[in-house]
Amino acid sequence: MSKLIVSPQQQAAGTDPVLSITPESAGWEYVGFEVYQLNPGDKLSRETGGNEVCLVLLGGLANVTTAKESWSNIGQRMSVFEQTPPYSVYVPNDDRYELEALTKVELAVCEAPGKGNYAARLIAPSDVGVEVRGTGTTQRFIHNILPEQEAADSLLVVEVFTPEGHWSSYPPHKHDRDALPEESFLEETYYFHVKPEQGFAMQRVYTDDRSLDENLAVKDGEAVLVPKGYHPVSAPPGYDVYYLNVMAGPHRVWKFNNDPDHAWIATRQQP
Repeated sequence: MSKLIVSPQQQAAGTDPVLSITPESAGWEYVGFEVYQLNPGDKLSRETGGNEVCLVLLGGLANVTTAKESWSNIGQRMSVFEQTPPYSVYVPNDDRYELEALTKVELAVCEAPGKGNYAARLIAPSDVGVEVRGTGTTQRFIHNILPEQEAADSLLVVEVFTPEGHWSSYPPHKHDRDALPEESFLEETYYFHVKPEQGFAMQRVYTDDRSLDENLAVKDGEAVLVPKGYHPVSAPPGYDVYYLNVMAGPHRVWKFNNDPDHAWIATRQQP
C-alpha cells in the first residue's frame, strides 16, 4: 500500500485512537490528526501541550470540558452523511479537554502548533460556513468549520461532500510553496468516509515534475497524506464520498494554484 494512505487500527478500543497521524509519522512539521470511536460513557482526556486543537464531532452527542469552559449535550448528527454542519470545539495550546460520549461518538482531533492567541470556544453548526463549489460533475458541498477568516493560530479545517460520479479538489490544485502572495505552503490530511462503506474514493497526488505521482484507491475510514503536489478526488458511480481536510503551515493562509494543464476547467461554463 502507498505510504500516503493511513489505515485505521482494527484492534483500537475505548480511548485509543483508531487512526493516528503525527508530524513524526507523516514526516512533516505541522499537522496532527486522530480519530476516536467512543462508546457511551467513554471519557477522552488530553492536554493540548504546544498545539491548538479542533475537536470535530463527526457523529454522536457529547459533553466537552476545557480548563475554563464546558458545553453539555453538543452534537446533532449521527453520521457525516446526514450532511448537516457538525459541532466542533476549538481548544488552544497549553489547555486541556475532556470529552464524555453520551452516545456512540466518532471524533476527529485536528492539531497544529498554537501560539496562545485565542480562547477555547464552541463552533456550533450555525457558525459553520456552508457553500457549493463547482458545477456539473465538479459540484461538491462544503462545510467551512475553521476557515482562515475565523480565529485560530495555525489550523484550517473543512469538510467536503462529493456526490457519486463527481470530482472535488478539482481542477487539481496545490499549495506547497511558501511564496506568498502567489501561493502558501500547507500540509494537508484527507480523512475519508464512503457510502455505501464497501466502496472507495480515488485520489491522485502528483507534482509538476512527477517525482511524486500516485493514484490511490482509498477505503472508508482511511486517511491520505498530502505533503506536496496536486491532489484531486473522484467519487465513483454508486458511492458518495465525504472527507475532512486539516491544513496547517508557516502562514495561516490558503492560497493555491491550479495545475496549468487543467486550470481552464475552472472557467468553463455549465451547459
